[in-house]
Amino acid sequence: MYSEDDLLPISALQHLAFCERQCALIHIEQQWAENRLTVEGELLHQRVHERETEGRPGLVVARGLRIHSRRLGLSGQADVVEFHASADGAPLDGRQGLWRAYPVEYKRGRPKPDRTDEVQLCAQALCLEEMLATNIGAGAIFYGQPRRRREVALDASLRQETEQLAGRLHELIASRRTPAAVYEAKCRNCSLLSLCMPAVAARQASVAAYIARHLKAEGGV
Repeated sequence: MYSEDDLLPISALQHLAFCERQCALIHIEQQWAENRLTVEGELLHQRVHERETEGRPGLVVARGLRIHSRRLGLSGQADVVEFHASADGAPLDGRQGLWRAYPVEYKRGRPKPDRTDEVQLCAQALCLEEMLATNIGAGAIFYGQPRRRREVALDASLRQETEQLAGRLHELIASRRTPAAVYEAKCRNCSLLSLCMPAVAARQASVAAYIARHLKAEGGV
């Protein structure tokens, strides 16, 4: 179990899943830069969180809910958590009966080719499970461009990946070391591109490798 002082942000898991160097630049070196994508994403989350909690028969919708997991060492804020009246749910303060939690994460763009969004959603569900002593089988991600939800099954594979990333996140932050830059196609959409400079680092690595090969060849003559 982690102490409250050791809790790391759930959002860092998505940074880590996308790129370990990006995660270290943000959460170790405290560097940040905005681009159009990050600004639009922040505005979307602000609009979601500003709306009030809703309640109607059989459904309670909580927005901007603070959540945490001492087991995984994570904390953060869930965009939306729906609580549906259910015979196999958990009790809620001020509400009669049992309620099944269903987290909903909001994203400005389209579904990604990887599972970074699913990992963030799963981490929220794991936090809620620990806090409510309940089980959550599924959640959803609302994507802004298609303007529709995509349900995500919180299966054993996704849970294992999320827990492993949480462990790796704590290892990375504890190391206080930023991994070397590696230039990839995904770097073009990263808001930290000008700070990270992966293309420059790749060229420097190529030059260093060339010099090393040249010196080795000369030494072998």
